Amino acid sequence: MTDEIPPIGTRLSQLAAEAPNRPVVTCDGRTVTRAELESASNRLARAYAELGVRQGDYVTIAVPNSIEWVQATVAVWKLGAIPQPLSPRLPDAEYAGLLDLKPRALLVGRADPRGIVPSVPAEFTGRPELPDDPLPEAVSPTWTSMASGGSTGRPKLIEAGGQGRIPAELLAMSMGNEPTDTQLLPVPLSHNTGFTSATIALLTGQHLVLMRRFDPDLFLRLVTEHRVDYLATVPTIMQRLLPVYHANPERYDLSSLRRLWHLAAPCPPNIKQAWIDLLGPDAVWELYGGTELQALTFISGSEWLTHRGSVGRVVAGEMKVLDDDGNDCPPGVLGEIYMRPDPGSGPTYRYVGSTAKSRDGWDSLGDLGWFDEDGYLYLADRRVDMFTVGGRNVYPAEIENALSAHPAVLSCLVVGVPHEDLGQVPYALVHTDGGDLDEHGVRAFVAEQLADYKVPRGVEFVDTPLRDDAGKARRSAVRDRVIARLTG
Repeated sequence: MTDEIPPIGTRLSQLAAEAPNRPVVTCDGRTVTRAELESASNRLARAYAELGVRQGDYVTIAVPNSIEWVQATVAVWKLGAIPQPLSPRLPDAEYAGLLDLKPRALLVGRADPRGIVPSVPAEFTGRPELPDDPLPEAVSPTWTSMASGGSTGRPKLIEAGGQGRIPAELLAMSMGNEPTDTQLLPVPLSHNTGFTSATIALLTGQHLVLMRRFDPDLFLRLVTEHRVDYLATVPTIMQRLLPVYHANPERYDLSSLRRLWHLAAPCPPNIKQAWIDLLGPDAVWELYGGTELQALTFISGSEWLTHRGSVGRVVAGEMKVLDDDGNDCPPGVLGEIYMRPDPGSGPTYRYVGSTAKSRDGWDSLGDLGWFDEDGYLYLADRRVDMFTVGGRNVYPAEIENALSAHPAVLSCLVVGVPHEDLGQVPYALVHTDGGDLDEHGVRAFVAEQLADYKVPRGVEFVDTPLRDDAGKARRSAVRDRVIARLTG
């Protein structure tokens, strides 16, 4: 029963009492123990309460990967409030758009550009005389709320479906995690991969090693120094690591790595094969699923070698592939992937903002793929229109909405084009009124509104409308023509 699982704050207090001197988190060469985290987060929770944070309130944490991020998040849980992580690097317009979706009690790490919600810096600790003894037990109504740009180009929040009582031991076991593991986290904690991995590590007593920003040499040195057992990452990071490792393999020792998960974007087969060769097939695993967690697939490196290109078989929830008329596609036939939680398990998420496509209780995140005869799923495209930049979802409509606000732009279309390092990057086709808008102006205008990875890397100006009178465009055909020109 879920009610038998202690709330997150209570569980962390239990771990601190069991082994107070055991390291819990390391970042930038500094390590804090369980007892130190317990003391700091209890005091910080009381400081947040003095600022008006109550059970069920949203607290946005716009802080880089750091010990301060962990302390703030744990303090929010201890109050039974809801941590809502955002990248501290979001442009003001995008940041404000997400803040508009739901009231917040407090912002940590970044002020409100609208001047509405009170804020404190990341280093805030409150009055020094505040006590650090345990707080009354409190349960968050949802343990996190992650941000997403949304397939419609409008921002949304995705609230986890359950209370702040997480079966962390069961989740860790399913992922091949052990309580004695040292886990390296190279991805942002504002990313679902980072937030979920960190939460499981904290609740199972692992030693969490954070990277403030990814750097390949530092990553490899941290694995070597801390004898890292486990990590979850994205294919872009895997790709960036290989040349640095192979340039000086004697400098690094990766033999401690028992499990490497990759997710959030398709992994090029040559990159995956290289890591299987490096660590062995039993160490390299892949997960496919959305932030919503309706359903998941897993695949080990050994399975992948016999089902090359697959993202695995369904291990949680249900998935099916449907054609445009809603009929089940037979094995080997491409269609749209729909998923839902296991019957009776309850909702796994709640949307704040735009919603996903749904059909008779089954949700689609827009991905296309097919199952083979053995039940292994293959992806043809991450989304109909969406593409991923370094493991982060990018929705063309969001960039187009931003660019269309420029007075000289009559219409525009954004597609993802291949990039050697990031997988794909945005490419914008722009129809203007004949003014003096140039590529630099397009990029600068979008950069004022959206995160840097959403800024077009290439811009092409056209002299004819890009959409028909119904506002439709054949995006895939446009993308094919652009790629043919770029690679021709």
